[in-house]
Amino acid sequence: MEQSIESHTLVIPIRDQQILLGMKKRGLGKGRWNGFGGKVEQGESFEQAALRELREEVGLVADKLLLMAELYFFNEDVSRNLHAYVFTTDIFSGTPVETEEMNPKWFSFQEIPFSRMWPDDQLWLPSVLEGKKVHGKFTLRDFYTISDYTINEL
Repeated sequence: MEQSIESHTLVIPIRDQQILLGMKKRGLGKGRWNGFGGKVEQGESFEQAALRELREEVGLVADKLLLMAELYFFNEDVSRNLHAYVFTTDIFSGTPVETEEMNPKWFSFQEIPFSRMWPDDQLWLPSVLEGKKVHGKFTLRDFYTISDYTINEL
């Protein structure tokens, strides 16, 4: 079976030692807290896709994005693999709004709900919140079980 790889983005807004996450309301990851993002459309850069997804999913317009992580997800059981660029932003306008896809909520750095997030988040997100850039590769048994991983701080 040929393994394809999809390009994705993720944006994590930050303010005053808090991060904005969204409760996913539909699709893959439903019922989990996550940053805001999705597939890179044809003709878009990772940054353009990240800005678009942030606006569509939570109503924020970022003035500046910082690339903080590059993550690869390889699935043992399915042919769907992901390559994601993770951005943070602390310069944005607008008020977070609930959309059809996401219900936003601010969390302090000490109260991040890792048990209700993707299992890889607890492995790389703390480093990103400390201002460190990371590169990670994850092998998954399904979309929710990590069988192997490597993470390097850059």
